[in-house]
Amino acid sequence: MFFTYLRRELRRRRKASLVVASGLALGIALVIIVSSVSSGMSTAQDKVLQSLYGLGTDMTVTKAAAAPGAGGTERPRFEFDAQDDEDETQSTDRVMVQGFQTLASSTVDKVGEQSGVADAVGGLSLTVMKVDGQFTRGRFEQDGSAGQGGGPGGGQGGGQPQGEVRGGGASFDVNSFTVYGTDVTQQGLGPLTSSKITKGRTFKVSETDAKVAVVDSAYAAEKELAVGKAVTVSGTTYEIVGVSTADSGDAAADVYIPLKQAQTVADSKDKVTTVYVQAADSQQIDTVKAAIQKNISGTTVTTSADLADTVSGSLSTASGLASSVGRWLSVAVLVAAFLVAGLLTSSAVSRRVREFGTLKALGWKSGRVTRQVIGEALVNGLMGGVLGIAVGLAGAYAVTAVSPTLTAQLGSTGAGGGMGGGGPMGGGGPGRQTAARTLDIALTAPVSLGTILLAVVLAVAGGLIAGAFGGWRAARLRPADALRRVA
Repeated sequence: MFFTYLRRELRRRRKASLVVASGLALGIALVIIVSSVSSGMSTAQDKVLQSLYGLGTDMTVTKAAAAPGAGGTERPRFEFDAQDDEDETQSTDRVMVQGFQTLASSTVDKVGEQSGVADAVGGLSLTVMKVDGQFTRGRFEQDGSAGQGGGPGGGQGGGQPQGEVRGGGASFDVNSFTVYGTDVTQQGLGPLTSSKITKGRTFKVSETDAKVAVVDSAYAAEKELAVGKAVTVSGTTYEIVGVSTADSGDAAADVYIPLKQAQTVADSKDKVTTVYVQAADSQQIDTVKAAIQKNISGTTVTTSADLADTVSGSLSTASGLASSVGRWLSVAVLVAAFLVAGLLTSSAVSRRVREFGTLKALGWKSGRVTRQVIGEALVNGLMGGVLGIAVGLAGAYAVTAVSPTLTAQLGSTGAGGGMGGGGPMGGGGPGRQTAARTLDIALTAPVSLGTILLAVVLAVAGGLIAGAFGGWRAARLRPADALRRVA
């Protein structure tokens, strides 16, 4: 009897049911769209942080570079042996540690021993500056801004540091590129993990001190490098075994070589510039950070949250709007939809006074009438849920199909500032002095199973709330109400 009466009443009151279902559908669809867009923005932010940090890295440990004149590194100088009155074509280069003061390699083990650290690996960031030209006796001296524009952050291998020749004359070209020394025995952490090997192979575990290299695809295209060819770093020739392509943004370095080789060419034996850390529990990152800072003095610990704070642009703005205004708007519309559905259901019950009063006169108890009203409202809620899910999926698909482009601007920092844009190397990673740069990210709106389940729960909740309004009104009806309505 319950289902027969339910089916008959829903069919007879199709317009009223559609109005209630449409109101609920609007709120549910908005929740789905906002949730899916927020999820897409979260994915976009993760891509930005991956280009900054490297996959699997929760934090980095560095040591800020000392300021010039306070024990810091002096400006790079190149000495040439040309005669006073004789022009001579020469080529020379210099390898410089990039951005940081170095840390002892033993720091990696100390960090790995801290409570909450799952894994730690060291890396060495270098800039190689090469000068070619004709010189009379003199000295080429790079100015204070030199070495900061090279590498992926300022153009692949195209940074042109400024300088001058003191005590002589010259006609010369200055080129620089970035080199990253990676621990080939632990390639699951560090900036190379944010790039994919697109040609050749990555390093073998046995190549801890081998003269092999992986080059970034953009740098390889510029310098016409390929697998099987060679690249020279400070007079040492390395065979190219692989070409990598950054997943998003700029690559961490132009050239990757084994860590021991990087330490050799930089004359920095048993030194690293960065320790990449993976926490055992992502919920305890702040605790791990505090432990490292307490137990390993003189270091700067930078977490992914610290890096996220440096990201601005339309991605950051849109994400903030989605997480604040969008969610509050969803809640407001949903509450309004529930309230309207409840009021419409209550109003519909009031128009059915004669019907329900007659049923009570025929022996229906108040509980049976209430259950009938709640059943109708629940079906309306489920109809609204189906309609809302359909509209929400269509909206999310439209966002993904259009794929609007958002920009993420990676804030500039000073050397040793602990953060920056585009990885720990030439792109201006932790501690690297760099100008702000922008990444373009295509927005998608993926809809998860959890979002669909949330929509179903909201549909049921909306139906029950509307049914509660109507049931309360129906429970108050008496047989005498029907008689008065007839009169």
